[in-house]
Amino acid sequence: MAIVLDEVTRKLLDGRNFATVATLNPDGGPQASVVWILRDGDTVLFSATADRRKVRNLARDPRISLTVFDTANPYQSVEIRGTAELTEDAGKWLPRELSQKYLGENPRPEPDEVQRLIVRVTPQRVNAFPA
Repeated sequence: MAIVLDEVTRKLLDGRNFATVATLNPDGGPQASVVWILRDGDTVLFSATADRRKVRNLARDPRISLTVFDTANPYQSVEIRGTAELTEDAGKWLPRELSQKYLGENPRPEPDEVQRLIVRVTPQRVNAFPA
């Protein structure tokens, strides 16, 4: 069941805060990486290339955990557990949006053969700290 995000969580996700994404490797071990995020309603988006381990993990098992902390106050954080949906980003619009959010400029052009995916995280549980 998807959840409606509260205002504190929305503000944290809308800020220029990085997210640590955790997925499950084939052997069940964790794989973590830091990503830029964009909130879309009550879901969270990030961009990844199709060759990344996290993408291969999510294609096999869509369970995901995403942790974001406030860079201005690292004691304020949120963990989102849910499922991820992978869709092709043929126009590569998400990397442009993310680069504008975090850097205030467009990203460097990528070769056309690089396949970008949009990873949409639908929250099923949210843990905010402090609660």
